Amino acid sequence: MKRFGLTAACAATLAWLIAPAAAQQQQQQQQPPAQQPQQQQQQQPQSSSDTYRELDLFGEVFERIRADYVEEVSDQQLIEAAINGMLSSLDPHSSYMNAKNFRDMQVQVRGEFGGLGLEVTMDNGVVKIVSPIDDTPAAKAGLKPGDFITAIDGEPVMGLSLNDAVEHMRGPIDSPIKLTIRRQGRDPFDVTLKRAVIKIQSVKSHLEGNDIGYIRISSFNDQADSGVKAAMKTLKQQSGGHLSGIVLDLRNNPGGLLDEAVAVSNDFLDKGEIVSTRGRRAEDAARYDAKAGGDITGGLPMVVLINGGSASASEIVSGALQDHHRAVLLGTRSFGKGSVQTIIQLPGHGAMRLTTARYYTPSGRSIQAKGIEPDIVVPPAKIEAINAPKGLHEADLRGALKNTDAVAKQQGAAKPNVPPGTQPAEHQEPLAVEANVLGTAEDYQLARAVDMLRGVAVFNAKAGN
Repeated sequence: MKRFGLTAACAATLAWLIAPAAAQQQQQQQQPPAQQPQQQQQQQPQSSSDTYRELDLFGEVFERIRADYVEEVSDQQLIEAAINGMLSSLDPHSSYMNAKNFRDMQVQVRGEFGGLGLEVTMDNGVVKIVSPIDDTPAAKAGLKPGDFITAIDGEPVMGLSLNDAVEHMRGPIDSPIKLTIRRQGRDPFDVTLKRAVIKIQSVKSHLEGNDIGYIRISSFNDQADSGVKAAMKTLKQQSGGHLSGIVLDLRNNPGGLLDEAVAVSNDFLDKGEIVSTRGRRAEDAARYDAKAGGDITGGLPMVVLINGGSASASEIVSGALQDHHRAVLLGTRSFGKGSVQTIIQLPGHGAMRLTTARYYTPSGRSIQAKGIEPDIVVPPAKIEAINAPKGLHEADLRGALKNTDAVAKQQGAAKPNVPPGTQPAEHQEPLAVEANVLGTAEDYQLARAVDMLRGVAVFNAKAGN
Protein backbone atom coordinates (compact mmCIF):
# COMPACT_ATOMS: atom_id res chain seq x y z
CA MET A 1 0.00 0.00 0.00
CA LYS A 2 1.60 3.22 -1.10
CA ARG A 3 1.61 6.88 -0.15
CA PHE A 4 2.66 6.87 3.45
CA GLY A 5 5.98 5.10 3.51
CA LEU A 6 5.08 4.09 6.99
CA THR A 7 1.61 2.69 6.96
CA ALA A 8 -0.58 1.42 9.73
CA ALA A 9 -2.12 1.98 5.61
CA CYS A 10 -1.29 1.99 6.95
CA ALA A 11 -0.60 1.64 10.67
CA ALA A 12 3.11 1.71 11.26
CA THR A 13 6.01 2.37 13.54
CA LEU A 14 8.48 4.98 12.33
CA ALA A 15 11.77 3.42 13.30
CA TRP A 16 15.22 3.98 11.95
CA LEU A 17 16.96 0.65 12.48
CA ILE A 18 20.58 0.73 11.39
CA ALA A 19 22.18 -1.88 13.62
CA PRO A 20 23.21 -5.11 11.85
CA ALA A 21 20.71 -7.91 12.22
CA ALA A 22 23.31 -10.11 13.87
CA ALA A 23 23.67 -7.60 16.69
CA GLN A 24 19.97 -7.92 17.45
CA GLN A 25 20.04 -11.69 17.99
CA GLN A 26 20.46 -13.03 21.47
CA GLN A 27 23.33 -15.40 22.08
CA GLN A 28 22.09 -18.89 22.82
CA GLN A 29 23.94 -21.59 24.68
CA GLN A 30 24.95 -24.28 22.21
CA GLN A 31 24.11 -27.92 22.85
CA PRO A 32 25.08 -31.02 20.91
CA PRO A 33 22.24 -31.86 18.47
CA ALA A 34 21.58 -35.18 20.21
CA GLN A 35 20.72 -33.35 23.45
CA GLN A 36 18.18 -31.01 21.86
CA PRO A 37 14.49 -31.90 21.85
CA GLN A 38 13.22 -33.28 18.56
CA GLN A 39 10.83 -30.34 18.03
CA GLN A 40 13.66 -27.86 18.52
CA GLN A 41 15.80 -29.75 15.97
CA GLN A 42 12.97 -29.52 13.45
CA GLN A 43 12.82 -25.75 13.92
CA GLN A 44 16.55 -25.24 13.29
CA PRO A 45 17.17 -22.70 10.51
CA GLN A 46 18.59 -23.75 7.18
CA SER A 47 22.27 -24.67 7.46
CA SER A 48 24.95 -22.27 6.29
CA SER A 49 25.93 -24.59 3.46
CA ASP A 50 22.36 -24.63 2.13
CA THR A 51 22.17 -20.85 2.38
CA TYR A 52 25.45 -20.37 0.49
CA ARG A 53 24.24 -22.82 -2.15
CA GLU A 54 21.13 -20.69 -2.71
CA LEU A 55 23.24 -17.55 -2.85
CA ASP A 56 25.44 -19.23 -5.46
CA LEU A 57 22.27 -19.77 -7.49
CA PHE A 58 21.44 -16.08 -7.19
CA GLY A 59 24.97 -15.15 -8.28
CA GLU A 60 24.77 -17.45 -11.29
CA VAL A 61 21.47 -15.91 -12.45
CA PHE A 62 22.84 -12.42 -11.83
CA GLU A 63 25.94 -13.07 -13.96
CA ARG A 64 23.91 -14.72 -16.72
CA ILE A 65 21.65 -11.66 -16.98
CA ARG A 66 24.64 -9.32 -17.06
CA ALA A 67 26.24 -11.32 -19.83
CA ASP A 68 23.37 -12.44 -22.05
CA TYR A 69 20.27 -10.26 -21.54
CA VAL A 70 19.17 -8.64 -24.78
CA GLU A 71 19.76 -5.15 -23.39
CA GLU A 72 22.37 -3.89 -20.96
CA VAL A 73 21.07 -3.55 -17.41
CA SER A 74 22.93 -1.82 -14.59
CA ASP A 75 24.04 -3.81 -11.56
CA GLN A 76 22.16 -1.37 -9.31
CA GLN A 77 18.92 -1.93 -11.21
CA LEU A 78 19.26 -5.70 -10.95
CA ILE A 79 20.11 -5.69 -7.25
CA GLU A 80 17.30 -3.28 -6.34
CA ALA A 81 14.81 -5.34 -8.36
CA ALA A 82 15.95 -8.52 -6.64
CA ILE A 83 15.63 -6.95 -3.19
CA ASN A 84 12.20 -5.55 -3.97
CA GLY A 85 11.10 -8.90 -5.36
CA MET A 86 12.23 -10.62 -2.17
CA LEU A 87 10.29 -8.17 -0.01
CA SER A 88 7.14 -7.91 -2.14
CA SER A 89 6.85 -11.70 -2.23
CA LEU A 90 6.25 -11.66 1.54
CA ASP A 91 3.01 -9.64 1.59
CA PRO A 92 1.42 -6.69 -0.28
CA HIS A 93 2.91 -4.09 2.08
CA SER A 94 6.63 -4.98 2.31
CA SER A 95 8.83 -3.33 -0.30
CA TYR A 96 12.16 -1.68 -1.04
CA MET A 97 12.56 2.07 -1.46
CA ASN A 98 15.58 3.46 -3.23
CA ALA A 99 17.06 6.72 -1.99
CA LYS A 100 14.65 8.85 -4.06
CA ASN A 101 11.55 6.95 -2.99
CA PHE A 102 12.71 7.12 0.61
CA ARG A 103 12.99 10.90 0.42
CA ASP A 104 9.53 11.06 -1.17
CA MET A 105 8.11 8.94 1.66
CA GLN A 106 9.54 11.30 4.29
CA VAL A 107 7.85 14.23 2.53
CA GLN A 108 4.55 12.32 2.35
CA VAL A 109 4.53 11.64 6.08
CA ARG A 110 4.83 15.39 6.65
CA GLY A 111 1.63 15.86 4.67
CA GLU A 112 2.72 17.36 1.32
CA PHE A 113 3.72 15.55 -1.86
CA GLY A 114 3.14 15.44 -5.59
CA GLY A 115 0.85 13.03 -7.43
CA LEU A 116 -2.80 12.14 -7.93
CA GLY A 117 -3.92 11.69 -4.33
CA LEU A 118 -4.46 7.95 -4.31
CA GLU A 119 -3.84 5.30 -1.69
CA VAL A 120 -3.22 2.08 -3.60
CA THR A 121 -2.23 -1.53 -3.12
CA MET A 122 -1.58 -4.46 -5.45
CA ASP A 123 -4.29 -7.08 -5.95
CA ASN A 124 -3.92 -10.01 -8.35
CA GLY A 125 -1.40 -8.17 -10.48
CA VAL A 126 -3.32 -4.91 -10.86
CA VAL A 127 -3.40 -1.75 -8.80
CA LYS A 128 -6.37 -1.48 -6.45
CA ILE A 129 -7.51 1.84 -5.02
CA VAL A 130 -7.87 1.74 -1.27
CA SER A 131 -8.99 5.33 -1.03
CA PRO A 132 -8.81 8.65 -2.86
CA ILE A 133 -7.60 11.52 -0.68
CA ASP A 134 -9.94 14.44 -0.09
CA ASP A 135 -9.63 17.47 -2.41
CA THR A 136 -7.11 15.83 -4.76
CA PRO A 137 -7.29 15.15 -8.52
CA ALA A 138 -8.26 11.53 -7.83
CA ALA A 139 -11.17 12.47 -5.55
CA LYS A 140 -12.40 15.20 -7.90
CA ALA A 141 -12.33 12.77 -10.83
CA GLY A 142 -14.69 10.44 -8.97
CA LEU A 143 -12.33 7.52 -8.34
CA LYS A 144 -13.64 5.25 -5.58
CA PRO A 145 -12.34 2.70 -3.08
CA GLY A 146 -12.30 -0.71 -4.73
CA ASP A 147 -11.64 0.59 -8.24
CA PHE A 148 -8.89 -1.23 -10.15
CA ILE A 149 -6.33 0.59 -12.29
CA THR A 150 -5.61 -1.75 -15.19
CA ALA A 151 -3.59 0.59 -17.41
CA ILE A 152 -1.62 3.84 -17.09
CA ASP A 153 -1.46 5.97 -20.25
CA GLY A 154 -2.47 2.90 -22.21
CA GLU A 155 0.25 0.68 -20.73
CA PRO A 156 -1.11 -2.35 -18.83
CA VAL A 157 -0.05 -2.51 -15.18
CA MET A 158 -0.08 -6.31 -15.19
CA GLY A 159 3.49 -7.39 -14.57
CA LEU A 160 4.57 -4.13 -12.93
CA SER A 161 5.52 -3.99 -9.27
CA LEU A 162 3.58 -1.61 -7.05
CA ASN A 163 6.58 0.73 -6.89
CA ASP A 164 6.84 0.75 -10.68
CA ALA A 165 3.14 1.47 -11.07
CA VAL A 166 3.31 4.34 -8.59
CA GLU A 167 6.39 5.72 -10.35
CA HIS A 168 4.46 5.71 -13.63
CA MET A 169 1.72 7.79 -11.98
CA ARG A 170 4.19 10.42 -10.83
CA GLY A 171 5.28 13.24 -13.11
CA PRO A 172 5.51 17.01 -13.58
CA ILE A 173 2.83 19.14 -11.96
CA ASP A 174 -0.14 19.83 -14.28
CA SER A 175 0.92 17.07 -16.68
CA PRO A 176 -1.99 14.84 -17.82
CA ILE A 177 -2.28 11.13 -17.13
CA LYS A 178 -4.87 8.65 -18.34
CA LEU A 179 -5.94 5.79 -16.07
CA THR A 180 -8.01 2.86 -17.26
CA ILE A 181 -10.43 1.92 -14.48
CA ARG A 182 -12.32 -1.31 -13.88
CA ARG A 183 -15.26 -0.87 -11.53
CA GLN A 184 -17.72 -3.50 -10.42
CA GLY A 185 -20.98 -3.31 -12.30
CA ARG A 186 -19.78 -1.40 -15.36
CA ASP A 187 -17.48 -1.69 -18.36
CA PRO A 188 -13.86 -0.46 -18.08
CA PHE A 189 -13.51 3.27 -18.68
CA ASP A 190 -10.74 5.86 -18.96
CA VAL A 191 -10.22 8.82 -16.64
CA THR A 192 -7.85 11.67 -17.49
CA LEU A 193 -6.38 13.61 -14.57
CA LYS A 194 -3.75 16.30 -14.08
CA ARG A 195 -1.00 15.72 -11.56
CA ALA A 196 -0.86 18.21 -8.71
CA VAL A 197 0.99 19.01 -5.53
CA ILE A 198 -0.99 17.17 -2.86
CA LYS A 199 -1.23 19.21 0.32
CA ILE A 200 -3.14 17.22 2.86
CA GLN A 201 -5.14 19.10 5.45
CA SER A 202 -5.65 15.96 7.45
CA VAL A 203 -8.38 17.34 9.75
CA LYS A 204 -11.46 19.36 8.82
CA SER A 205 -14.43 20.28 11.01
CA HIS A 206 -17.70 22.16 11.11
CA LEU A 207 -20.92 22.34 13.12
CA GLU A 208 -24.00 20.41 12.04
CA GLY A 209 -26.76 22.72 13.14
CA ASN A 210 -25.78 24.43 16.37
CA ASP A 211 -24.92 21.48 18.53
CA ILE A 212 -23.26 18.55 16.69
CA GLY A 213 -19.54 18.72 16.03
CA TYR A 214 -18.28 17.08 12.82
CA ILE A 215 -14.58 16.15 12.60
CA ARG A 216 -13.16 14.48 9.49
CA ILE A 217 -9.67 12.94 9.47
CA SER A 218 -8.57 12.17 5.91
CA SER A 219 -5.18 10.65 6.86
CA PHE A 220 -3.06 10.01 9.93
CA ASN A 221 -0.03 12.09 9.06
CA ASP A 222 1.92 13.96 11.72
CA GLN A 223 -0.72 16.72 11.85
CA ALA A 224 -3.67 14.50 12.79
CA ASP A 225 -3.62 14.70 16.59
CA SER A 226 -2.90 18.43 16.75
CA GLY A 227 -5.62 18.97 14.12
CA VAL A 228 -8.22 17.09 16.18
CA LYS A 229 -7.39 19.11 19.30
CA ALA A 230 -7.64 22.38 17.37
CA ALA A 231 -10.92 21.27 15.78
CA MET A 232 -12.48 20.45 19.17
CA LYS A 233 -11.45 23.82 20.55
CA THR A 234 -13.02 25.60 17.58
CA LEU A 235 -16.24 23.57 17.73
CA LYS A 236 -16.69 24.32 21.42
CA GLN A 237 -16.30 28.02 20.72
CA GLN A 238 -18.67 27.98 17.74
CA SER A 239 -21.35 26.14 19.72
CA GLY A 240 -21.00 28.41 22.73
CA GLY A 241 -20.00 25.43 24.80
CA HIS A 242 -23.25 23.56 24.05
CA LEU A 243 -22.15 20.60 21.97
CA SER A 244 -24.53 17.62 22.11
CA GLY A 245 -22.29 15.10 20.37
CA ILE A 246 -19.39 14.44 18.01
CA VAL A 247 -19.29 12.74 14.62
CA LEU A 248 -15.80 11.44 13.81
CA ASP A 249 -15.55 10.72 10.10
CA LEU A 250 -12.89 8.13 9.14
CA ARG A 251 -14.39 7.14 5.79
CA ASN A 252 -11.89 6.83 2.93
CA ASN A 253 -9.05 7.33 5.43
CA PRO A 254 -6.28 4.94 4.35
CA GLY A 255 -4.27 5.20 7.56
CA GLY A 256 -0.85 6.61 8.37
CA LEU A 257 1.30 6.77 11.47
CA LEU A 258 0.70 4.44 14.39
CA ASP A 259 1.68 7.08 16.94
CA GLU A 260 -0.90 9.48 15.51
CA ALA A 261 -3.61 6.80 15.61
CA VAL A 262 -2.81 6.16 19.28
CA ALA A 263 -2.81 9.90 20.07
CA VAL A 264 -6.15 10.49 18.33
CA SER A 265 -7.70 7.51 20.12
CA ASN A 266 -6.49 8.99 23.41
CA ASP A 267 -8.28 12.24 22.53
CA PHE A 268 -11.56 10.37 23.12
CA LEU A 269 -10.57 7.89 25.84
CA ASP A 270 -9.66 8.33 29.51
CA LYS A 271 -8.28 4.88 30.22
CA GLY A 272 -7.68 1.39 28.93
CA GLU A 273 -5.79 -0.21 26.08
CA ILE A 274 -5.88 1.41 22.66
CA VAL A 275 -4.03 -1.18 20.59
CA SER A 276 -1.45 -3.92 20.98
CA THR A 277 1.09 -5.18 18.48
CA ARG A 278 2.55 -8.69 18.35
CA GLY A 279 5.54 -9.64 16.26
CA ARG A 280 7.38 -12.83 15.50
CA ARG A 281 8.85 -13.10 19.00
CA ALA A 282 7.01 -12.73 22.28
CA GLU A 283 9.41 -10.03 23.46
CA ASP A 284 8.44 -7.87 20.46
CA ALA A 285 4.89 -7.39 21.76
CA ALA A 286 3.88 -3.84 22.65
CA ARG A 287 0.79 -2.29 24.19
CA TYR A 288 -0.44 1.29 23.94
CA ASP A 289 -2.74 2.61 26.68
CA ALA A 290 -4.84 5.75 27.02
CA LYS A 291 -3.74 8.35 29.52
CA ALA A 292 -6.00 9.53 32.32
CA GLY A 293 -7.85 12.72 31.44
CA GLY A 294 -7.26 12.24 27.74
CA ASP A 295 -10.89 12.66 26.57
CA ILE A 296 -10.99 16.22 25.23
CA THR A 297 -14.75 16.00 24.58
CA GLY A 298 -15.67 15.56 28.24
CA GLY A 299 -17.50 12.31 27.46
CA LEU A 300 -19.83 13.61 24.75
CA PRO A 301 -21.77 10.96 22.80
CA MET A 302 -19.91 9.93 19.63
CA VAL A 303 -20.62 8.32 16.29
CA VAL A 304 -17.71 7.13 14.13
CA LEU A 305 -18.28 6.82 10.38
CA ILE A 306 -16.34 4.08 8.53
CA ASN A 307 -16.45 2.42 5.13
CA GLY A 308 -14.41 0.15 2.88
CA GLY A 309 -11.81 2.89 2.43
CA SER A 310 -11.11 3.08 6.18
CA ALA A 311 -7.86 1.20 6.63
CA SER A 312 -5.31 0.36 9.31
CA ALA A 313 -4.78 3.47 11.46
CA SER A 314 -8.47 4.28 10.95
CA GLU A 315 -9.30 0.77 12.07
CA ILE A 316 -7.12 1.14 15.15
CA VAL A 317 -9.07 4.23 16.23
CA SER A 318 -12.52 2.88 15.38
CA GLY A 319 -11.72 -0.51 16.94
CA ALA A 320 -10.55 1.06 20.18
CA LEU A 321 -13.61 3.31 20.47
CA GLN A 322 -15.92 0.40 19.64
CA ASP A 323 -14.34 -2.02 22.11
CA HIS A 324 -14.49 0.55 24.93
CA HIS A 325 -18.16 1.32 24.06
CA ARG A 326 -17.08 4.92 23.65
CA ALA A 327 -18.72 5.41 20.27
CA VAL A 328 -21.27 3.87 17.94
CA LEU A 329 -19.75 2.83 14.60
CA LEU A 330 -21.96 3.57 11.61
CA GLY A 331 -21.41 2.88 7.90
CA THR A 332 -20.03 -0.18 6.15
CA ARG A 333 -17.27 -2.73 6.85
CA SER A 334 -13.73 -1.35 6.91
CA PHE A 335 -10.83 -2.40 4.67
CA GLY A 336 -9.21 -4.97 6.96
CA LYS A 337 -5.49 -4.17 7.14
CA GLY A 338 -4.18 -5.38 10.47
CA SER A 339 -0.41 -5.33 9.99
CA VAL A 340 2.34 -2.94 11.02
CA GLN A 341 5.17 -1.87 8.74
CA THR A 342 8.53 -0.66 10.04
CA ILE A 343 10.81 1.53 7.93
CA ILE A 344 14.37 0.23 8.22
CA GLN A 345 16.90 2.69 6.83
CA LEU A 346 19.69 1.21 4.73
CA PRO A 347 22.51 3.80 4.87
CA GLY A 348 23.41 4.96 1.40
CA HIS A 349 20.69 2.90 -0.28
CA GLY A 350 17.30 4.17 0.87
CA ALA A 351 15.17 1.95 3.09
CA MET A 352 13.03 -1.14 3.29
CA ARG A 353 9.43 -1.27 4.41
CA LEU A 354 8.99 -4.52 6.30
CA THR A 355 5.88 -5.98 7.91
CA THR A 356 7.03 -6.65 11.47
CA ALA A 357 3.85 -7.16 13.52
CA ARG A 358 0.11 -7.61 13.59
CA TYR A 359 -2.04 -5.29 15.65
CA TYR A 360 -5.02 -6.15 17.83
CA THR A 361 -7.90 -4.10 19.19
CA PRO A 362 -8.38 -3.84 22.99
CA SER A 363 -10.62 -6.92 23.05
CA GLY A 364 -7.92 -8.95 21.29
CA ARG A 365 -9.49 -8.84 17.82
CA SER A 366 -7.32 -9.07 14.75
CA ILE A 367 -8.99 -7.28 11.87
CA GLN A 368 -6.52 -8.59 9.28
CA ALA A 369 -8.44 -9.47 6.09
CA LYS A 370 -11.71 -9.16 8.08
CA GLY A 371 -12.20 -5.49 8.78
CA ILE A 372 -14.34 -3.92 11.45
CA GLU A 373 -18.09 -4.35 11.26
CA PRO A 374 -20.04 -1.20 12.16
CA ASP A 375 -22.60 -1.35 14.95
CA ILE A 376 -25.19 0.06 12.54
CA VAL A 377 -24.84 -0.78 8.85
CA VAL A 378 -25.77 2.24 6.70
CA PRO A 379 -24.80 2.05 3.02
CA PRO A 380 -24.31 5.30 1.07
CA ALA A 381 -27.62 6.56 -0.23
CA LYS A 382 -29.28 9.61 -1.68
CA ILE A 383 -31.50 11.80 0.47
CA GLU A 384 -34.50 13.08 -1.41
CA ALA A 385 -37.68 14.72 -0.20
CA ILE A 386 -40.74 13.22 -1.91
CA ASN A 387 -43.42 15.53 -3.25
CA ALA A 388 -46.44 13.57 -2.07
CA PRO A 389 -49.98 14.80 -2.74
CA LYS A 390 -51.29 16.95 0.07
CA GLY A 391 -53.70 14.97 2.22
CA LEU A 392 -56.58 16.13 4.40
CA HIS A 393 -55.95 17.12 8.01
CA GLU A 394 -58.34 17.87 10.89
CA ALA A 395 -58.02 21.58 10.23
CA ASP A 396 -59.37 21.07 6.67
CA LEU A 397 -62.65 19.59 7.88
CA ARG A 398 -65.71 21.85 7.84
CA GLY A 399 -66.63 22.99 11.33
CA ALA A 400 -63.40 21.73 12.94
CA LEU A 401 -62.65 23.20 16.37
CA LYS A 402 -59.96 25.84 16.42
CA ASN A 403 -56.70 25.36 18.32
CA THR A 404 -56.55 27.79 21.23
CA ASP A 405 -52.79 27.42 21.79
CA ALA A 406 -50.97 30.68 21.22
CA VAL A 407 -48.38 28.86 19.12
CA ALA A 408 -51.10 28.10 16.57
CA LYS A 409 -50.93 31.73 15.41
CA GLN A 410 -47.46 31.09 14.04
CA GLN A 411 -48.26 27.85 12.25
CA GLY A 412 -49.11 29.62 9.04
CA ALA A 413 -45.49 30.81 8.76
CA ALA A 414 -43.88 27.55 9.79
CA LYS A 415 -41.47 25.95 7.31
CA PRO A 416 -42.16 22.48 5.92
CA ASN A 417 -40.73 19.68 8.02
CA VAL A 418 -37.82 18.55 5.81
CA PRO A 419 -35.42 15.93 7.18
CA PRO A 420 -31.97 17.32 8.09
CA GLY A 421 -29.55 17.37 5.21
CA THR A 422 -32.25 17.49 2.49
CA GLN A 423 -33.59 20.08 0.06
CA PRO A 424 -37.01 20.26 -1.62
CA ALA A 425 -36.98 17.77 -4.48
CA GLU A 426 -37.28 20.44 -7.16
CA HIS A 427 -34.06 22.14 -5.95
CA GLN A 428 -31.97 19.04 -5.27
CA GLU A 429 -28.71 18.56 -7.13
CA PRO A 430 -27.87 15.11 -8.53
CA LEU A 431 -25.92 12.98 -6.09
CA ALA A 432 -22.18 13.50 -6.56
CA VAL A 433 -19.56 10.75 -6.38
CA GLU A 434 -19.02 9.38 -2.91
CA ALA A 435 -15.73 11.18 -2.24
CA ASN A 436 -17.35 14.54 -2.95
CA VAL A 437 -20.41 14.18 -0.73
CA LEU A 438 -18.60 13.33 2.50
CA GLY A 439 -19.47 15.89 5.14
CA THR A 440 -22.00 17.74 2.96
CA ALA A 441 -25.76 18.15 3.05
CA GLU A 442 -26.09 15.22 0.61
CA ASP A 443 -24.20 12.86 2.94
CA TYR A 444 -26.82 10.32 4.01
CA GLN A 445 -24.56 8.48 6.44
CA LEU A 446 -23.68 11.75 8.19
CA ALA A 447 -27.36 12.70 8.39
CA ARG A 448 -28.11 9.38 10.09
CA ALA A 449 -25.26 9.94 12.57
CA VAL A 450 -26.49 13.45 13.40
CA ASP A 451 -30.05 12.21 13.88
CA MET A 452 -28.78 9.54 16.25
CA LEU A 453 -26.81 12.01 18.37
CA ARG A 454 -29.74 14.42 18.51
CA GLY A 455 -31.96 11.56 19.62
CA VAL A 456 -29.52 10.72 22.41
CA ALA A 457 -29.49 14.38 23.48
CA VAL A 458 -33.30 14.52 23.60
CA PHE A 459 -33.47 11.28 25.57
CA ASN A 460 -30.88 12.47 28.10
CA ALA A 461 -32.69 15.79 28.52
CA LYS A 462 -36.01 14.06 29.17
CA ALA A 463 -34.38 11.54 31.52
CA GLY A 464 -32.91 14.39 33.53
CA ASN A 465 -36.31 16.04 34.09
